[in-house]
Amino acid sequence: MSDARLISELERLVSEDRNPRSMDIDLLPTVDVLRRINDEDQGVPAAVGKVIPQIAEAVDEIVKAFRKGARLVYIGAGTSGRLGVLDASECPPTFSVPEGMVVGLIAGGDHALRHAVEGAEDDPVQGRQDLMDIGLTADDVVVGIAVSGRTPYVIGALNYAKSLGAKTAALSCNPDSVIAAIADIAISPVVGPEILTGSTRLKSGTAQKLVLNMLTTASMIKIGKSYQNLMVDLHASNQKLVARAARIVMQATGCDIDEARRALDLTGNDVKLAILIVVTGMDVDAARTALSEAGGFLRKAINGKTA
Repeated sequence: MSDARLISELERLVSEDRNPRSMDIDLLPTVDVLRRINDEDQGVPAAVGKVIPQIAEAVDEIVKAFRKGARLVYIGAGTSGRLGVLDASECPPTFSVPEGMVVGLIAGGDHALRHAVEGAEDDPVQGRQDLMDIGLTADDVVVGIAVSGRTPYVIGALNYAKSLGAKTAALSCNPDSVIAAIADIAISPVVGPEILTGSTRLKSGTAQKLVLNMLTTASMIKIGKSYQNLMVDLHASNQKLVARAARIVMQATGCDIDEARRALDLTGNDVKLAILIVVTGMDVDAARTALSEAGGFLRKAINGKTA
């Protein structure tokens, strides 16, 4: 693509506009620079709030995929790709899901998580190939992430996912973007021009992170990964998380720490089972059966045994 054509495309993007509220930012004292940044950030949650119906639609599709044993796949370049990888990597320890249930792909591969990989985002064929390499199926959900909504790598990935019949969503911060037109679901929180022109790791990146938080958190809640507002499928893989597991059992049941630890020891640190045992008095095998019959939903298992 010629420089003139690319400049023309960038000029049409809200995320690339100059922000009239920060034209003098290079003249300000440090505290005022920070206040300007903070002032701009205030509008991000409101922009995300406007697209909650579209986020909900994506969550429902993700839940359908999870219930079929399929995956949520994030794919993006640069900051967008890194945010997808971050969200995917936090799901196993938070919700005790398999490593491959939520997948994060970034243009340029893992090296691009720490280093700029020049030109990686410009290759639509590689976007397709990266999905092929993970064996994408029609049951998976693919979320393409690109602030501009025009990243070739993401376009190639979404087109390939569509060709398989997989459900697709586009997360961009510009209205009527290219990827929004391709995907089944368009999530477009428009946060406006950045405090530094074109530095979309700022408001746009924050908006993307908020949306990704919603996609995985709501989806996990909908498949039974919480009880009330507690992370009862926590994977206790370090000292802090072991302590948190005990605290969760105590919060859910009102028991003391000794009883919580006894229940966790009996269940191999399975928080759900520990809570069910403390609340109902069942043994481990009976609790495991009850939880399985409830489809993994702890509230349903408790209600079934205490009704």
